[in-house]
Amino acid sequence: MTGTEAAAVPTRRLEWQPAEVRKIVVETFRVKSLLLHIPDWQGHLPGQHVDIRLTGEDGYQAQRSYSIASPPEDELLTLTVERVDNGEVSPYLIDDLRLGDQFELRGPIGGYFVWTVAMRGPLCLIAGGSGIAPLAAMLRHRERRNVRATALLLYSSRSLEDIIYREELDAMARRDPNLRVINTLTRKQPEGWTGYRRRIDKAMLAEACVPPEQNPKIYICGSTPLVEDASRFLVELGHSPLTIKTERFGPTGGLAS
Repeated sequence: MTGTEAAAVPTRRLEWQPAEVRKIVVETFRVKSLLLHIPDWQGHLPGQHVDIRLTGEDGYQAQRSYSIASPPEDELLTLTVERVDNGEVSPYLIDDLRLGDQFELRGPIGGYFVWTVAMRGPLCLIAGGSGIAPLAAMLRHRERRNVRATALLLYSSRSLEDIIYREELDAMARRDPNLRVINTLTRKQPEGWTGYRRRIDKAMLAEACVPPEQNPKIYICGSTPLVEDASRFLVELGHSPLTIKTERFGPTGGLAS
C-alpha cells in the first residue's frame, strides 16, 4: 500500500457508538447479514472490520470482531454473521436481534487487509465459508466504481446451499467478463455439478489463480488451515509472499490477528 492509500485509512480514536439494525437478510440457514445505521460513521475501506459489544442485564459484556461486508459507497454498514455453536455473540445476532434493535460498535479497524480501486492491478481473492465477507466488500467496491481490472474469486463452501451471496456473486460475474467466480464444494454437490469438489489445494490454485508473472494482489480469508495452506501453496507456485495478505477466524468465530 502506498503512503497515500495508507493515509486514507481512518485513524481517529475509536469510540463505542450505537448501531441500529435497519434490515436483516437471510443468506444461508446458518448465516445472516445485518444492515446497520450508525449516526456518526466516518467511512471505511474494503477489508476493514469492527468490534461489536453486547451487554447483558447483569452487566456482563461479550465482544467480537466482524469484517465489514459492505463497500464504502453504501449508506448502511453490513456485517455478515455465521452462527457459532455455543457462541456468546452469534446466536444472539442470528436468533434474537430484530429490526430497530441496537448494540454497540466501534471501528473501522485495520489498515493491512484492505484493497481499493486506487491500488489497481489483477486481484485474486480466496475465501472459505464466512471469510467471504471482507472480500465481498472489495468486489462490491470494485463494481460500484465500475472498475474492470482482472479479478478472480475462488470460494470454498460445504455445499451449494452454504455459498454466501451466491446469487449476487453469480450476477456480478455475468455482468463483468473480467471477473471469474469459481466455487468448490467440499462436502455435498448437486446432481450435475461440474465444478471442483474438494478443499482448495495447490493444483486448484495453479489452475484458477492469476499467474505470478502478472503480479496479482492476493487476499485470503477463512479458517486457519485454509489460510495457511493456500498461502504456502501460492508461494510454492511462484507468488511473492509480499503480494499475499491474509486474515483468519479464531475458534469463537471472530477474527484473529
